[in-house]
Amino acid sequence: MFNIQTYKQILKEIEVFGKKTQIVAVSKNHPKEFVQDAIKFGVRIFGENRVQEAKAKFGDFKAQYPNLELHLTGPLQTNKTKEAIKLFDVFHTLDREKLAKEFAKQGNLKRKKFFIQVNTGREDNKSGVYLEQLDEFISYCKNDLSLNIVGLMCIPPINDPPEEHFSVLEKRAKKQNLSNLSMGMSDDYIEAIKHNATYIRIGTSLFGKR
Repeated sequence: MFNIQTYKQILKEIEVFGKKTQIVAVSKNHPKEFVQDAIKFGVRIFGENRVQEAKAKFGDFKAQYPNLELHLTGPLQTNKTKEAIKLFDVFHTLDREKLAKEFAKQGNLKRKKFFIQVNTGREDNKSGVYLEQLDEFISYCKNDLSLNIVGLMCIPPINDPPEEHFSVLEKRAKKQNLSNLSMGMSDDYIEAIKHNATYIRIGTSLFGKR
């Protein structure tokens, strides 16, 4: 079930820090009933990792609640791009040129928002653009492909202090005049809020372990 008390607690923490951070309630691998509970409590921003699962859960809800915002928070295969564009409003994991090109081929992109995923820890097992390639990739996406790049996203290495990576991301976004940051999850969202995260992606704390 959806933990409304934790949701309210995080909202209060955001308020205490004087920030405008929004919570993405990540409902992947949880049943449709949990999402319905969250909607009843007034939650309107949700995150999902897979296109088919999101379609099964949110197809009806998106028609029923026009102000519901659905975020793709997991990796996307290029052959799922067309279907994803129809369903999701915000994409947090634009991580490579091939995917950017596939997005650009699709129509109806004016209202879609894209975050570039940055591999701040240079981890081989993680997707994302390396910092030294970031400026060029942002320019390519914005100028050559006309994608609506609104910000940067990262997932810090599990054994590193997250604030170091959040600080790097915050500075690079500012350098590129990007006003949005997607960073922070259940274990490190406080540090993300402190570093002016626009979105924190909270799953386990709100819906329980999968």
